[in-house]
Amino acid sequence: MVETEQNPKLLWGKCLDIIRDNITPEQFAASFAFVELHSFEDGKLILDVPSEFVKRLLEENFLPLMASTFKRVFGNSIHKLYYNVKVVNTKRGGEVREMANMSQKVTNGPSRKDVRKSPGDVTAPQVQDLDSQLIADYRFDNYIEGESNRLARSVGESIANNPAKTFNPFFVYGPSGCGKTHLINAIGLSIKEQHPQMRVLYLSAHLFTVQYTDAVRQNKVNEFIRFYQTIDTLILDDVQELSGKGATQNTFFHIFNHLQRNNKQIILSADRPPIAIQDLEDRLLTRFKWGMQAEIEKPTQNLRLNILSAKVEKEGLNIPANVLKFISENIDDSVRDLEGVINSLMAYSVVYNCDINMALVRKIMPRFVEKQSKELTIDDVKQSVCDHFNLKVNQLDSRTRTQQVAYARQVAMYLAAHLTDKSHVQIGVHIGNRNHATVIHALKQIKDMMEVDEKVRQDVEELMDTLHVSH
Repeated sequence: MVETEQNPKLLWGKCLDIIRDNITPEQFAASFAFVELHSFEDGKLILDVPSEFVKRLLEENFLPLMASTFKRVFGNSIHKLYYNVKVVNTKRGGEVREMANMSQKVTNGPSRKDVRKSPGDVTAPQVQDLDSQLIADYRFDNYIEGESNRLARSVGESIANNPAKTFNPFFVYGPSGCGKTHLINAIGLSIKEQHPQMRVLYLSAHLFTVQYTDAVRQNKVNEFIRFYQTIDTLILDDVQELSGKGATQNTFFHIFNHLQRNNKQIILSADRPPIAIQDLEDRLLTRFKWGMQAEIEKPTQNLRLNILSAKVEKEGLNIPANVLKFISENIDDSVRDLEGVINSLMAYSVVYNCDINMALVRKIMPRFVEKQSKELTIDDVKQSVCDHFNLKVNQLDSRTRTQQVAYARQVAMYLAAHLTDKSHVQIGVHIGNRNHATVIHALKQIKDMMEVDEKVRQDVEELMDTLHVSH
């Protein structure tokens, strides 16, 4: 018999014991070690979690285990589970986030329908029941704007305000990981919010092909086409996946024509412009080029830094500015990789109970950056030192003897001596055209200061970490 009248904290302790016995120590450390009972009253169980990251780990990986454990310990007295996300080191306080009725969440499974099945017009749901397949987290308010995506975003917002009245079709293209999927989902979500009577559907070209193949096999192609002709805003991702699929292209051509003639919005994305997609029927290519084409380029370093900062703020993490700057400088291909680095740093920090610093970044980064066998140069050292101390290289090489510049110059000489194979004479020539005696003096000065001054030791260690990871 479950003792629901016991102290809730004791019951929560029993829950943790059961959970600990059913998962690995690493999983427990990453997900439950810092979760605490906030309160239990009137059937509402509120848990304190340290960040959005941990909250997602719980929901995505351990919800069935949590549900069965809570029922075993608390009985049927828990009606809803809430999270108190303790966002730290930001201007925000804790935020209580609600999870839907837990029994429904566990027994009913994911809310999305099996979208692999071919849709039919006979059972086509009403607007309020149609699963748009949009990704709820990809919204305009968390889509960080920069030079590389400003035009595409502006066009997207215009379309969301007036679907099929401005740019139709809208074809957005750019390399993988630059934010295309986020943008087209944001458009769809905004349309649903502003125009709730519209039927909005998002899917990938690959899934469209799978559904079409399924319809052919079941002899339901006409129903398949009629279903898609009922859509008010059709969003098709990764259009390049239609390449070489003649029958699928022919079917999509008829759907496209119907939607276009009936003033329905069409939004397309690909990793290249329409003209560069091989094995695409000319008549389909012509239609893709009818409306607006907008390119999203790889994010600039400044945009990457802003994206990282926004994610850190959202997750309530404490990551030093120099770490974020370093990641933004070295991950330049994909926004997904930027988020992957942050997620990995968070996981390591939680599991191993360590601070997020340059040493941890050094361990994580090789997974995301292909290491180049590049010899470290004195110029590399000078640039890193100037970035660290917010100086310009010409200041380092000047005759200026202000305390900040002189200190940075000595640090650069110390690092060059320890990280390159250059002689003292060569180092002196490359750093302000000093003589070898000046270099020897600088090495002794920094060495002595590191033994007694924590700030100097920290500066040198951070710069060494940075230079080691870069090369």
